[in-house]
Amino acid sequence: MPLALLALAFGAFGIGTTEFVIMGLLPEVASDFGVSVPTAGLLTTGYALGVVVGAPLLAVLGTRVSRKRMLMLLMGLFIAGNLVSAVAPVFGVMLAGRVIASLAHGAFFGIGSIVAAGLVVPHRKAAAISMMFTGLTVANVVGVPMGTLLGQQFGWRVTFAAVAGLGVLGLAGIGALVPQETQERREAGAAGGGARIRSELAAFRNAQVLLAMAMTVLGFGGVFAAITYIAPMMTGAAGYAGSSVTWLLVLFGLGMVVGNLVGGRFADRALMPMLCTALGALAVVLALFTFTAYDKVAAAVTLPLIGAFGFATVPPLQKRVLDQTADAPTLASAVNIGAFNLGNALAAWLGGLVLDAGAGPTAPNWVGAVLAASALALAVVSAFLDRRGPSPNAGRVVVATGFGASPVREGRRPALH
Repeated sequence: MPLALLALAFGAFGIGTTEFVIMGLLPEVASDFGVSVPTAGLLTTGYALGVVVGAPLLAVLGTRVSRKRMLMLLMGLFIAGNLVSAVAPVFGVMLAGRVIASLAHGAFFGIGSIVAAGLVVPHRKAAAISMMFTGLTVANVVGVPMGTLLGQQFGWRVTFAAVAGLGVLGLAGIGALVPQETQERREAGAAGGGARIRSELAAFRNAQVLLAMAMTVLGFGGVFAAITYIAPMMTGAAGYAGSSVTWLLVLFGLGMVVGNLVGGRFADRALMPMLCTALGALAVVLALFTFTAYDKVAAAVTLPLIGAFGFATVPPLQKRVLDQTADAPTLASAVNIGAFNLGNALAAWLGGLVLDAGAGPTAPNWVGAVLAASALALAVVSAFLDRRGPSPNAGRVVVATGFGASPVREGRRPALH
């Protein structure tokens, strides 16, 4: 495994930690700033919206800058945002810090996916992407609980300062381990910036790209329809104490780690069958969670399954976008990361609607099941279109020797410059 993948995974670990650790520290932050917990919840909403907006904007900038340099700039932005949050004198400044940090999120994972795929032979692309995303999943198992504990013991500001420190280590790792782009790639990038942007935008005329992004929104939205309301669900339906929710989320996180790795492994062998299987299983498990959430043992068993099947869709969905946009993948790859967060926001809103309607504490699970089933339907449509005829980019991959991207046919090993 290339050491550069470890550097990317470590950067993903820091980003994953800062995204989710706020959930465990909302009461402390709200108390410190003298705002209500729902108002403090804007720190989560603001982050998600920042990802959606920042992903395409910074990805466009990334078409004019070498990918290694862009990744380093994004880690610098991530560090700055967390430092602003750590020293924020008022709530508005902390919200601004969260948005600053979130701007790096989508572009980092989008560009990082391209880089990861280019570090390995073509038939290992999805596994390489899953290795980078392992940093995000491990953050939910290790980084978030440790960050929550640190914040509860020493103050939430210490947590955000520590996360900024993780960003510094990630920046150093990327600078030292990720290879440089080739000279010809630098010259081509400098000469064809406008043309490259037009090429990136043209990728969105590909129906398969749009289908993949819609699957991302709906499939991952299914996961977060349930997980967003896991605390009231586990305390109100299963009967767990509030203090147990953290460890239930660790179980969910362990499922994420396993599902991400399995999804990457099998997506390299049979992408669409793997994606359809994961989405179908996710829809079934979410529907079952409507009933298992009323039993402590059954709920504890179901949660890691939701994490596993949900994150088993991440590597194949990201690889699907890369395969369909081989000549100009940067913008589409980043926008697909934003689609994950758009799914989070959509699912949280829909889950809140059914709760407000008095449908019961486990009703968001039905919302999640419907969203996942809808994603499965789109996957079937996408597979049907594949059978009718390959897309112009079918069978081509992005080869990043350093950060030079060039399409090659499947089955050929990328030539190193």
